[in-house]
Amino acid sequence: MSELKSGFATLIGRPNVGKSTLMNHLIGQKIAITSNKPQTTRNRIQTVYTDNEKGQIVFLDTPGMHKAKNKLGEYMVNVAKSTMKDVDVILWLVEPDKEVGGGDKRIAEQLTKVDVPVILVINKVDMISHDEILEVIAAYKDLLDFAEIIPVSARTGENCKDVIDAIYKYLPYGPMFYDEDTITDQPMRQIAAEMIREKALHALQNEVPHGIAVSIDQMKLREGKRPIYDIDATIICERDSHKGIIIGKQGAMLKQIGTNARYEIEKMLEAKVNLKLWVKVKKDWRDSDFLISNFGYRKDEE
Repeated sequence: MSELKSGFATLIGRPNVGKSTLMNHLIGQKIAITSNKPQTTRNRIQTVYTDNEKGQIVFLDTPGMHKAKNKLGEYMVNVAKSTMKDVDVILWLVEPDKEVGGGDKRIAEQLTKVDVPVILVINKVDMISHDEILEVIAAYKDLLDFAEIIPVSARTGENCKDVIDAIYKYLPYGPMFYDEDTITDQPMRQIAAEMIREKALHALQNEVPHGIAVSIDQMKLREGKRPIYDIDATIICERDSHKGIIIGKQGAMLKQIGTNARYEIEKMLEAKVNLKLWVKVKKDWRDSDFLISNFGYRKDEE
């Protein structure tokens, strides 16, 4: 029998509870984009944590569970629900609230229907006292028969190693799914698009609602002594007024988004990047099946 354990763990929870931040911290590399806006993660993002002595955890970071308001929202909720059936362990991430809200009660109801160990991860505990942590545990502990309850801070890394150790307890023995150098199954184009979207969300703050997407029109490697990637990308928004905000006065906002995104993409690719950005308006793209799939949101994951 193999001494290694390998399996799948998913992170679920309401939007903006820190799922992507926690996953990036656990695997030690930035793959999922983060922002303080809900519904930042739109696809199921698969990342891989490998320990040569223990085995491999394949993480699925899902969109936040929320009430859908359009087709993109429905797609995101379906991705999150379907993922719960395909894994060995579920990590349910919650904020340190002393009362369980309606959104978390709905998630608890979904979790009663799955026959998978559930680890309750209480995030952001760096913001509360030890006594308050005990109150949060008391509020949640009777909702489900949890396999474990672990208070963590995804921001500071507090207790994150305990999460990894707990997951391994519930994984089956078996060979690794990926080679030890694999960090994600996401295509580089898609990660680059998401990094541009993240920088746009950060720069625009509350000025443009969540209705932006990014498509990579071309991504080519220029051969030479020092590799350079030429990347052309388009930021899609829903209104003409949004287009003006994204471009900014004399192109200043678009330039800032491009500079910040290029820095992240260069770190990821370990190469120079020549990034060109455009902005286009596609009205109501979030309610179009064709456009949703065109921007990389895969229908086969529903």
